[in-house]
Amino acid sequence: MGSFFKVFFYAVAALYPVLVFTLLVVLKLPVRLLSLFMIIAGASFFISAGAVRQKAEKGKRPGAALSWKPFATSGLLIAAAAVCFVTQKSVFLQCYSVAVNAVLLLAFGSTLFFPPSIVFRFASLADKTIAGSAFEEQVKKYCKTVTAVWCVFFILNGAAAFYTVFFADEKVWSIYNGGISYVIMGIIFAVEFAVRKGVNRKMIKPFPITKFTAGSRSDGHILCYDGAWSEKKYKTWKDFLTDTAKARSYIMSKDSDGWIVHCEDCWYFLVFFVALLQCGKRILLTQNSTEKCIAEIKKENDIFLTDLNIPGAEYIPGIMERQPQPSEAEIRTAPEIRSEETKILMYTSGSTGKPKAVPQRMKEFEEDNAFVIKKWGAEFMRRKLVATVSQHHIYGFLFSISLPFSLGVPIRRKRIEFPEEFESLSDGPYMIIATPAFLKRTVEARNGEKLPLKEPWIFTSGGPVSPELAVSTEAVFGFCPIEVYGSTETSGIAYRQQKTDALAWTPFDNAKVWKGDDGCLRIISPYIKDPEGFATADLVEFTGSGNTFLLKGRNDSIVKIEEKRISMTEVENRILETGLVSDVKVIALSSEVRQFLAAAVVLNEEGKKKFSGMEKYLVNAYFRNFLMKYFENVVIPKKFRFVEFLPADVQGKVHKEEIAALFDSQGE
Repeated sequence: MGSFFKVFFYAVAALYPVLVFTLLVVLKLPVRLLSLFMIIAGASFFISAGAVRQKAEKGKRPGAALSWKPFATSGLLIAAAAVCFVTQKSVFLQCYSVAVNAVLLLAFGSTLFFPPSIVFRFASLADKTIAGSAFEEQVKKYCKTVTAVWCVFFILNGAAAFYTVFFADEKVWSIYNGGISYVIMGIIFAVEFAVRKGVNRKMIKPFPITKFTAGSRSDGHILCYDGAWSEKKYKTWKDFLTDTAKARSYIMSKDSDGWIVHCEDCWYFLVFFVALLQCGKRILLTQNSTEKCIAEIKKENDIFLTDLNIPGAEYIPGIMERQPQPSEAEIRTAPEIRSEETKILMYTSGSTGKPKAVPQRMKEFEEDNAFVIKKWGAEFMRRKLVATVSQHHIYGFLFSISLPFSLGVPIRRKRIEFPEEFESLSDGPYMIIATPAFLKRTVEARNGEKLPLKEPWIFTSGGPVSPELAVSTEAVFGFCPIEVYGSTETSGIAYRQQKTDALAWTPFDNAKVWKGDDGCLRIISPYIKDPEGFATADLVEFTGSGNTFLLKGRNDSIVKIEEKRISMTEVENRILETGLVSDVKVIALSSEVRQFLAAAVVLNEEGKKKFSGMEKYLVNAYFRNFLMKYFENVVIPKKFRFVEFLPADVQGKVHKEEIAALFDSQGE
């Protein structure tokens, strides 16, 4: 019954001008009788709409709260008919069309100032995948424009309706409001539909690793390239489908559930990573491929896959050469990957230096990617991607493998290892995935000379970028890096760009962060499986607004020296304040009788010039005397090592064990 009234209501509303003209002019029905009929019809529609809404609310049907139009239209119809009944003038019935345009203008126009727009609300109800998707912001922007177009139409249409009411006869009023205005609306709908198709084609459409199909990209779509882009050594979507089919065939021929993967080549890594997921295998990722590390993580039946010549490992290039060409049916098959059931162990060095396994799933990885795509996806889509980081680390995997694959952004197969390689990136805009350490190396190597890059973007993680490095990076690269703060355990937590946000970090939209009782940052986000969240070891201070925070060093950088608490980060910052040092790392060492601090120092050009030819004990004395202005003698570093650079891994991380080795290998 409700559906009948709904259809009947919309039919009467659409044909209202024609009905009024027919009854009033052609059949010459008395005004009061027509008004009475309109009042009864409006009341019936109002009651019917109420019943339908009540039923929807009982069933908790989504969208019931937006069913305001029948009530508003019925109310207008009753009001116009009532006034017409009292005055016996038909002009009030004719004003109904003017009032409808005014109400719709108010309804649509108000949402331009109190978003989201009404068109976006309707779109979200029709397509449940929009909310929270990577393309939500694009849809919002488009729907806002469409809403504005309809507002302009309601203004012009309402003005035309007003003119036909007071300055034209009933026939013109009926023809315009019952015919011409609907033709114009139809044209707007048709044009918008055509425009939407074009916009939809240009819209970012991510196809994550766990959701792609064989038809997600065209066969010729470029996923990877080798060397310079101009050399046209490309790997396409068809190559990806073919190679993953080969990899699946090899994997299924082995009776093993655990697979250790270490590939320097991004293409081999991507192919075998995806194939292993498709086969439901457990994947172990390590950026350390030394014999000792592999021995510590490898179980009896595990298989070690690599593109390096390592004894005892399965050599990927050889595997791919030996595998037979798959059939077209095998190539076009993309086995389902359940993101929440994926089994990935990502190994970090851990606080002890031994491999530490952190369980991961593609579900959290792709949720992390979705935020980045939502905020910066358009910038990725405009560029090719190069990385200086290892894909075996969470930052490298998310930004140089998973995210570009989802967007279809071409990835360079081999990572950039030397600053000089940036010189070749002059053939178009690039997205650069780097670490602060590599940016610093490049800036120092360029000595202020700008790189020939076109509209580059830079993401960096693995440690904070100093304000000085942010400025010099922008001068050399032409872009101030966007820093991402996170960890293997938490994934992305916050971001900043010192050009606009100074030193404060802005949490990701889906991250809830606060300061714990120990002064360290705590976080709850979709990437963290524990509902209680995760306690970091990073000391924080929230800004006055409470929406951003500053990092104040690590809790594990606090040590006790002869019962005195001292922050090693604070000592490092003071050494940097001399203006003679480009990098420094302070660690706590122990002798048989006491614990003490030691500092590994990298002098800058000014420092090298100042201490040139000076005996080491005098250099040590200079820094000790400087630090005496801030600290008691007991906590000032007792040993100094002056090196050309601090030892770091591929991600740019400096580990305590490697710094400690500097003091073991050298005398005082």
